[in-house]
Amino acid sequence: MPSFSAFADEISQDPKEQLDVLRSCGLRYLDFRGAWDKNVMELDHASLDTFARMLADAGVKVAAIGSPIGKSTIDKPASYEMERLKHACELAERFACRYIRVFSFYPPEGKQITSFAAEVLARIGSWVEYVARSHPNLVITHENESRIYGDLPERCVEICRRFAGPNFTGCYDFANFVNDGVERLFEAAWKPLRQYIGFFHLKDMKRGGGMMPMGQGDGEAERILKDAAARGYDGFMTLEPHLSHAGQFKGHTGPERFKTAVEAARQVCRAAGMMVS
Repeated sequence: MPSFSAFADEISQDPKEQLDVLRSCGLRYLDFRGAWDKNVMELDHASLDTFARMLADAGVKVAAIGSPIGKSTIDKPASYEMERLKHACELAERFACRYIRVFSFYPPEGKQITSFAAEVLARIGSWVEYVARSHPNLVITHENESRIYGDLPERCVEICRRFAGPNFTGCYDFANFVNDGVERLFEAAWKPLRQYIGFFHLKDMKRGGGMMPMGQGDGEAERILKDAAARGYDGFMTLEPHLSHAGQFKGHTGPERFKTAVEAARQVCRAAGMMVS
């Protein structure tokens, strides 16, 4: 059965408020992206220990490390992201989760990322090789993000086809495809990608407008989730609603709007016939 999770830093940067709201909404997992106004990759050992104790006390587990790996320009040295990946793997094992979110690079200023296709694929390949060799129980999950190499469905398919396996899966984000101008999402994005998807990010968007609760935008959420349910999808469904602010490295929703986002996600999943815990 699929399970809901959430980027809890969309609720608040205070981890106590994060966990209080998650529990009030009946969510048992979070994707660890940030707390105390710091990204998870920047937290020191004492902060990580404190967060771990708070999770245990609240009965909440970590579904994924919401890292920014690959949300950098491709002209940075390859070692920059490899070192961050090593740290993310340590974090994943510390918090007993399997998944690490990654991206596929921005272009240098004034250039097109498609000009760097070979380098992008080589670097992702090196990440997959490292995880398979050194942390074989972990899984890299690539998100379709605006303006990176893997932003449009055809390049996401290219990445997933090459690397899909025990240590790599695709993460499907509805709103990002809408934001990038993809039309007829079921046919153009979901159908070619569905065999590679092992993770969902739940946010929706109106074409030419703003972020919306799930099912209220143009992401064709109900139709896609109905098909995913029919195909036996049983992974995580991570809420990332961005209902108050959508930034490059994080979004904000706030406690009350987050509760609205959870209820909308539950409703669209029920309508799609997807039972989610």
